Amino acid sequence: MGTESIEASFLSIFALISFFIFLITSKYSNKIKNGALFDKDFVKPQAFHDLPVTRSGGIPILFSLSIFFFIYYLLYSIVLYDYILISYSMFLIGFLDDLKINIQPFKRLIFMTSILFIIIYIIPIKIFNIDIPFLVPLMSNHLFSTIFVLLCFLFVINGSNLIDGFNGLLTINLIIINSILAYINLKSGNSEFSILLISQIIILLSFLLFNFPSAKIFLGDSGAYTVGALTGLNTIITNNLNPKISSFFFCTLLFYIFFEVLFSFLRKLLQKKSPIHPDNKHLHMLSFYKISNIYGKIKGNYMNSLFINLSYLILIIPGLYLSDNPTLSRYWFFVLLLIYIVIYSRLYSLTKN
Repeated sequence: MGTESIEASFLSIFALISFFIFLITSKYSNKIKNGALFDKDFVKPQAFHDLPVTRSGGIPILFSLSIFFFIYYLLYSIVLYDYILISYSMFLIGFLDDLKINIQPFKRLIFMTSILFIIIYIIPIKIFNIDIPFLVPLMSNHLFSTIFVLLCFLFVINGSNLIDGFNGLLTINLIIINSILAYINLKSGNSEFSILLISQIIILLSFLLFNFPSAKIFLGDSGAYTVGALTGLNTIITNNLNPKISSFFFCTLLFYIFFEVLFSFLRKLLQKKSPIHPDNKHLHMLSFYKISNIYGKIKGNYMNSLFINLSYLILIIPGLYLSDNPTLSRYWFFVLLLIYIVIYSRLYSLTKN
């Protein structure tokens, strides 16, 4: 049996394993700490559900990843230290919140920042391909490089958690991102890394079966932090493995997650609000208010996810065609930021009326 056949068989079996892990978790997660994982808070700004739903999505994700890491080692004799450390640490930080262990947002951010800094510095995790000339010499400094990569992770992780408010919104977005990354790496012959990406797509699809269109399970902070961090790492490695592709293309690929955090932070500062506390003025919430007027609250929940991700996909496709041109990739990235601001401003003005 050829290597490709073995890998295809492995991924098929892994898909079945992942599905059943999610099935078992969704059925029995009510027994964890007397149902502590159930989200019963229906009045918080980011709540859009009417019945208790378990926030246990991170558990089957971590179990599935652990199985994959073990089999990957058997296939290729490679221990994925970076993926293991990042996934387990981000899961742990998020899971404490899922269990309703009260940790103030600022303290949680400091804890996350410290853990990530240590991992990035020691492994190390670096960005080798970057299209910003004045940053190139600075990236040779290990401390500066670590801080820069750390900021990239923080944007993607917190952005993932921020948009995880509707059924399928974050999951579909990450499936699109990782599918494009897998396409790039398959095209360039990075087969072993492509297997790693496809396995994560399988896990995300398995979760989506239990979250969309109606939710039997939520990602929770543990799930959102984990899949967000892994997507950030996937993007950095793909950038390093494909130097002919502009690094601004990968900025384009992550622009929605990245800019949602940055824009929200600046907006709250201007509104004299705490930038680390949630509110209901994010883009996906404003669009939901308009869509729910058409489809109702229940259907509007998942229709909003489809609308946002379809719009996102349409906007990044031109970036894929421009990916080998650093100048055009840079321009398109900033065009997307402008489009975001225009759409947000329009939705904000409509919801005020």
